[in-house]
Amino acid sequence: MTPRGALRQALRLDPGERAKERRGGRCPSRVPTIRAFVIIERHRPGAARLATRRRRLATSLIETPPVPTPSDPDLSALSPLANELATTIARVASDIALVIDRHGVISAVAEGAAVQAQGCSQWVGRRWVDTVSAGTRPKIQSLLDEVTRSGVVSRRREVSHPAQGGDELPVTWSAIRLGADGPVLAVGRDLRAVAAIQQRFVEAQQDMERHYWSRRQAENRYQLLFQVANDAVLVLDASSLVVVEANAATAELFGREGAELLHKPLTDNLPASVRAAVLELLVTARSTGRGGEMRVRGPGLPAALDIAATPFTVDGRRQLMLRARRDTSRTGAADGLALSRMAEFVETTPDAVVITDSAGGILMANPAFLRLARQTEEAQLRSRALPELLFDPTGAWAQLVAQVRSAGMVSNLAMDVGALDGSRQRVRASAALMTEGEQACLGFVLRPDHRLPEHLAGDDVLAGLLDQVGRVPLADLLVEVAHRAERQLIASALLRVAGQIDVAAEALGMTPEALALRMQRHGLTGLGYPGSPSGSAPSLN
Repeated sequence: MTPRGALRQALRLDPGERAKERRGGRCPSRVPTIRAFVIIERHRPGAARLATRRRRLATSLIETPPVPTPSDPDLSALSPLANELATTIARVASDIALVIDRHGVISAVAEGAAVQAQGCSQWVGRRWVDTVSAGTRPKIQSLLDEVTRSGVVSRRREVSHPAQGGDELPVTWSAIRLGADGPVLAVGRDLRAVAAIQQRFVEAQQDMERHYWSRRQAENRYQLLFQVANDAVLVLDASSLVVVEANAATAELFGREGAELLHKPLTDNLPASVRAAVLELLVTARSTGRGGEMRVRGPGLPAALDIAATPFTVDGRRQLMLRARRDTSRTGAADGLALSRMAEFVETTPDAVVITDSAGGILMANPAFLRLARQTEEAQLRSRALPELLFDPTGAWAQLVAQVRSAGMVSNLAMDVGALDGSRQRVRASAALMTEGEQACLGFVLRPDHRLPEHLAGDDVLAGLLDQVGRVPLADLLVEVAHRAERQLIASALLRVAGQIDVAAEALGMTPEALALRMQRHGLTGLGYPGSPSGSAPSLN
């Protein structure tokens, strides 16, 4: 069909369509014109379409005008019943309802049972915005502005009202205007139950977070204390990689006693399967001046090892600290079992383990250290100086802290732990610098020296008794031997547990009362073990 024929067909309008167009309020002559433009647009060549597109603005002039929508219902007739509406709504559909005049002043208050004790009836005659807390006044003002402008609010506002007793009454409000010049009817819902649920939820969430972080701190504490007591630590000369110092834990991980490793290159004592990897780690740390770590495994090692190398300087000499521990990276139940074993070791080991900051201030310690320091709570130790806590009048512990800080580690050094009464206990101290965390720390292991004092260790239970054979009945000789042996065993048990009678009694399989009687029988109470009837400190001198 040609454009001219299409135009003729478009201009033909059915009489029924004309009548329909008249009822719709549109000019019937304009509709064929639109059709004509569209048909011509489709049938004209490309150059003509460009000219036609310029007429698009004109087509907007003949679009159908919008049909007006019915207006919102007029609620002016309900204005005289505003108070009755408020009372009814507060009774069956909400907790509180207010009638507010055009100035924002409350003229009536209808209270439900939930808010009757909150003194809301005293709001009559006050501006609504003055009944809420200062922080929520803008919400009430916004609600009033919206209801004045549109007659109804689009969303609720949650505000807080000061209530009797100093509490706050949280309420969510909506409102509607009863006619153009009528009052505003505000309907509120008490949110105290919701707020209580939200508060319980927040508290439960905070408890969970506290429990989580408390558990994480406990895990970190057990892990650090376990590492202090069990990590193999070696100090190497940076240039030759010769072992300068090694602690006792190296024997278990490397299969050689620390004394066998001293003054020899470390790589000469490593299995061939891991020698090259460890050498590369040490050389890299030496050349870059930065610490590094790696995991090695292979024949000749008891397990996969995590090894960390840290460079440091002692009196102008460059050295490397090598720390090795068993691979503890596990997941799930295996990780829980490993942590349980760490915790059991830390809680039950007789060795006192303590971690301090670089100045010697205590950060954490195990129960054995609490017994050694004669303290009951770990919190009492935090931030206290180690030399002060161990009664160091000679300055030996202060020198040890300085030596570990500068030299990197100290092994099996004989030290004395003092007490308020002047008694002293001998321990073997090993310590090492810990540089893996955010701040440098010092880890100490204080192992009680279980060697008895000379006047007890030198006692021979058979001394002088062999000469009595033939003159004293065997039964009497055995009684004397048992008496001497019992005395030495009780003294040794007390020494191992720093004189704690309850712990020693449990180790010996008797009650503390029975042990106290035996100590009195053997003349050991006068030596002043803590917890004994004398209440003095241990001393076996």
